[in-house]
Amino acid sequence: MIRRRSAAVAAASFLLLTGAGITAAPTALAGTPGGTYAGDRNSDFDGDGYDDVLSGAPGGTDAGHVGAGYVTVQYGAANGIGTATSTPKVRTAVFGQATPGVPGTAEAGDGFGSALATGDLDADGYDDAVIAAPGEDVGSLTDAGRVTVLYGSKEGLRATRGVTLGAAAPRAGAGFGLAVAAARFTGATPGDVLAVADRHGVDLFTYGAGSLQGTGRLDTTGTPGGDAIRPASLTSGDYDADGYADLVVAGRSLEEDGTGRSAVYTGGAGGLAYTRDLGGGPATASGDIDDDGHDDLVFGSPDHPDDHHEPLTGGVVGVYFGGEDGLEGVDEHGTAAQVWAQYSAGVPGTAELGDGFGTDLSLADLDGDGYDDLAVGAPGEDVGTVADAGAVWVLRGSAGGLTAAGARSFDQNSAGVPGTAEKGDRWGGQVRLVDTDDDGRHELLAAAPGENTSDGVVWVLPAATTGVVTDGSWSYGGGSLGAPGTDARFGAAIDE
Repeated sequence: MIRRRSAAVAAASFLLLTGAGITAAPTALAGTPGGTYAGDRNSDFDGDGYDDVLSGAPGGTDAGHVGAGYVTVQYGAANGIGTATSTPKVRTAVFGQATPGVPGTAEAGDGFGSALATGDLDADGYDDAVIAAPGEDVGSLTDAGRVTVLYGSKEGLRATRGVTLGAAAPRAGAGFGLAVAAARFTGATPGDVLAVADRHGVDLFTYGAGSLQGTGRLDTTGTPGGDAIRPASLTSGDYDADGYADLVVAGRSLEEDGTGRSAVYTGGAGGLAYTRDLGGGPATASGDIDDDGHDDLVFGSPDHPDDHHEPLTGGVVGVYFGGEDGLEGVDEHGTAAQVWAQYSAGVPGTAELGDGFGTDLSLADLDGDGYDDLAVGAPGEDVGTVADAGAVWVLRGSAGGLTAAGARSFDQNSAGVPGTAEKGDRWGGQVRLVDTDDDGRHELLAAAPGENTSDGVVWVLPAATTGVVTDGSWSYGGGSLGAPGTDARFGAAIDE
């Protein structure tokens, strides 16, 4: 591994986060989303041991304001998640900036819920929701963006104590909150650290003295030793298994005509330090594919495959494996160890320009065998002659990494999947693997933000010992959860 860190770069990018001054590496906290390992994330807002699902509807109407946006919460239980009218009754909730107690004001175009994350920021044992509104105006600065945090409790998410955060130096059009993540990047604070990206870099926030405070910034466009990167997504995992989470800022190179590129920041006792660049982006996911105790990184390049992997068609997905020295590819240039596409042997389908294979990704164990499996969204996939209907692929994890053995694809015309593939549905625009019934197997959530002329709908495909199955699958939209469904783009964001 090449580590491009001069003394000056190290001094500039090593962020000392003040706090409790813990020097020993923290133990991974099972049940703390955004904790040390990617598998620690479980979005448990009420602390009952079941995954909860936080979904965004950034086009939704809130208090009459079109496009203000809202989020919904579905609390997990022994029978999984449901809707507001499910039998037996399940718990759900809706929050927007017009909800009493939620800070801020609902305004047209805010896009509240455009990006989501969870983490136990205040270290009280309940996970907290991070909700981005990158279209929020800050004073006279249009689309500067803001982020809202709603804290968890025994009763679940609460509007009380909610806080709103902005960039240390807000800029018009910066889109603060275009991506968010939370994890235990440091031993200097008992809670998770919040990372918030805008178009120029990433601001960091930690909880102390009863509030969240800004504690540093990663300027990814300032070439911290590698390519200048315009952020598009954030993911975290413990790639070197040292007890601290590491952060990957993925996006597009500002120096290589938009090629996907990622910057890796390694967690440690004092904070995050820039380590290296890797090829690939802008979509990312983390998990332990080969079950070796190190998280691995998967990137998606839906329209610009990595320069080292032609042909440029339909999008690719690449894998970097974690190890003692962190993330590794096949050479010093940051080339992925594995590359998958629809033209890969054993992967169903045909690679075509515009498919968007790798637009969204999610890693988790589908069948309980100990290996994390990968869900891949391709919202631009044509189903037959139906343009941009969208589809989702599942690649299985193994001791050797991702494998095409048992690979499957699903769309709305698959047997057992409700609905019909229609032009512009963009099924698979978001994919998430979640274990809402705590059985050790993760169900697949596949969103179609364009369904019903941009109302948006989410499908639930159950998990079995054989992986994803369509038997028993069902779907729901914002209206099913007591929220305005029209043009909401429900499911445009679903927390990992």
